Amino acid sequence: MDRIVSRYRRLGIAGVAGLAVLLGACASTGTAPTSQLATARASIAQAESAGALDSAPLELLSARDKLGMAEAAVREERFVRARRLAEQAEADAELAEHKARTLKAEAAAAELARTNEVLRKEADRKARP
Repeated sequence: MDRIVSRYRRLGIAGVAGLAVLLGACASTGTAPTSQLATARASIAQAESAGALDSAPLELLSARDKLGMAEAAVREERFVRARRLAEQAEADAELAEHKARTLKAEAAAAELARTNEVLRKEADRKARP
């Protein structure tokens, strides 16, 4: 039993050490996250074209705000923060886009259901003598 606990403890320590190395590598990157910013901008534009301004305004606003904060962080040369905010902006924009597309699909499905019901009633009425 002690061997198992010891083994898991070593794995845990190794995992924490590996995570520390990865975080240190991310923190030491000294370049602006230009690709993340561009991706976030593109995701916001995509969400806007999908109708997120009407369907998911809070998510879209959050994406825009985070992109603005990311751009400010770049100007302050806080690149790790800028990268994280740009990635969050992208995620918020994707959520807004998916929400907008989902609402459109639900509306289309409801319209089809109404049309089917009208057609069914029409067919029933014609089938009666």
